[in-house]
Amino acid sequence: MLADALPVAFSAACLALLAWVYLAACHGRFWRTDQRLPPPCPPATWPDVVAVIPARNEADVLPLTLPALLGQDYPGKLGVVLVDDESSDGTGEVARGLGVKVVSGSQPPAGWAGKVWAMAQGVQAAGDPEYLLFTDADIACEPDVVRGLVACADGRALVSQMALLRCDSAAERLLIPAFVYFFAMLYPFRRVNLGKTAAAAGGCMLVRRSALVSAGGLAGIRGARIDDVALGTLLARAGNSIWLGFTTNVRSIRRYAGLAPIWDMVARSAYTQLRYSPVALAMTVVGLGWLYLLPPAAALAGAALADPWLTGAGFCAWAIMSATYLPVLRLSRLSPARAPSLPLIAAVYAAMTISSGWRHHTGRGGEWKGRFAYSNASGGGQAQTR
Repeated sequence: MLADALPVAFSAACLALLAWVYLAACHGRFWRTDQRLPPPCPPATWPDVVAVIPARNEADVLPLTLPALLGQDYPGKLGVVLVDDESSDGTGEVARGLGVKVVSGSQPPAGWAGKVWAMAQGVQAAGDPEYLLFTDADIACEPDVVRGLVACADGRALVSQMALLRCDSAAERLLIPAFVYFFAMLYPFRRVNLGKTAAAAGGCMLVRRSALVSAGGLAGIRGARIDDVALGTLLARAGNSIWLGFTTNVRSIRRYAGLAPIWDMVARSAYTQLRYSPVALAMTVVGLGWLYLLPPAAALAGAALADPWLTGAGFCAWAIMSATYLPVLRLSRLSPARAPSLPLIAAVYAAMTISSGWRHHTGRGGEWKGRFAYSNASGGGQAQTR
């Protein structure tokens, strides 16, 4: 019986190997981290920019991040608007004490996601700058970030950079680089920049205000739970050029001390990404198992059974997988010895995805910072309670 199963296992391992060859060579070189800001084209007159920060219960991080934003080395006029989204920890008072304009957020209207509604209130309070910089309260920027974004925005409606995420705790070092890796696999940055797909990274999105207005404004993504990808898609579908890349000059100082907060971060949005489809959830879990878990299982089983063909197919797929993980580990300043652990990490993310679906079907979908987001079965018409 075991002999009958070996050809099936070998065939499955070969298919996984072929999949990894395709992903490494043909999937937009998603694993590379070389998509950095394009050559600058500094404007003759530097345009006005207003940074919009939706913030809920962020009093602790604001003294660490707002001074860097307020102290940008930007030749033009740079304003900052923080939307205090009904915080209970004095977020608004801390921001005002640091010299930032604060807007007191209100309950979102029916059909609006809480963060997108906060962003919309910030846009309304920003006035008429040429550019809006959507960022988060936990984002710390080097002094030349805004200058660099504007200098590279010529002809583009959106310039976005993936913030360098903190990797200090054991849970962060294990799971956070993979978060970036999986995001880039879903939305290869090179393909975004070639106009073949659309996405953005919410921590740093410079948007041309006129392009946003022409595309219908934030009302066009009012129900979006994954607001950055939705915004990139909105602008791209309107015929605009967008750009997405990596950086080490924009950093998130958000701390995830253990597994639980990272689990919550992923579980609140994973099922949304699957459009609330149980079929898509099942296919995703099976696909993760086949793509990530089968290669090491085949390599180890082949070694135990002294089957060189099964061992070779599994090991080669595992090796290619590990090699594609190296650039993200290097970006995160972590040891390349972590690369072979990607199958284990993928298993954890599969469990997070299952948890996301379970939360949705038990009425806790989208829970974040004391809020619950609910959606109907079709994935549209989402409403939020607090």
